[in-house]
Amino acid sequence: MRIARFVTDAEPSYGLVTGGEGEETIIQLNGDPFYQGIQQTETTHRLEDVRLVAPIIPRSKVIGVGRNYADHVKEMGSETPVSPLLFLIPNTAVVGPNEPVTLPSFSEEISYETELAVVIGRICKDVPVDRVEEVIFGYTVANDLTARDAQRTDGQWARAKGFDGSTPLGPWIETDLEPEGLRISGRLNGETVQDGSTSEMIFGVAELIAYISQAFTLLPGDVILTGTPAGVGLLRAGDRFEADIEGIGTLVNHFRN
Repeated sequence: MRIARFVTDAEPSYGLVTGGEGEETIIQLNGDPFYQGIQQTETTHRLEDVRLVAPIIPRSKVIGVGRNYADHVKEMGSETPVSPLLFLIPNTAVVGPNEPVTLPSFSEEISYETELAVVIGRICKDVPVDRVEEVIFGYTVANDLTARDAQRTDGQWARAKGFDGSTPLGPWIETDLEPEGLRISGRLNGETVQDGSTSEMIFGVAELIAYISQAFTLLPGDVILTGTPAGVGLLRAGDRFEADIEGIGTLVNHFRN
């Protein structure tokens, strides 16, 4: 199932996206699927008649994983981590598909990073690897924007990774997906700049969630960003970036000063 969050002329609602590309409709859901399950109503909309927003605004946290693709580690001149490298992102960093992102005034080096994002579906702690599937609600696409200059100078990554608009998510949450071996790519102004596979992760989804849940209690709606393949580069005002993951869809954002 594809679970979207959308706006017509009122408060954001959740909906079930059905139909093929170009013919999608949204069946409005009753309430919040994270707590009430998938309860369909009789209200439907054409996808083109609504505005998609971020499919989830985490109530608690976004957890990022750095340097989780070997080729990306090489291009950054870093060493391969012996355990997952974690950082936290505030929920104020989250924006949705097709939303313009204002580049922060404190940085001259904002880069894009296409990433598979995992959405947690239930409260959990110390999750065994063989039970990770039980706590996953679904998957979406993320663009983990990074202020490279701040990342170099600050020591901590809070400002570099957590500025307003730094975490676009969307276009929806896919609940039925095997995360291994998916093509993950990014296009800058129509040119492919990232092209990899989730099979290239150093630490896979199950291993990441087991490791992360040793430190943090995970809550419904928490989001885990799983790292980016090689090909990262800088964004400028006027750029359009498309982050695409096989089996989910394409997250599009524009950038401005």
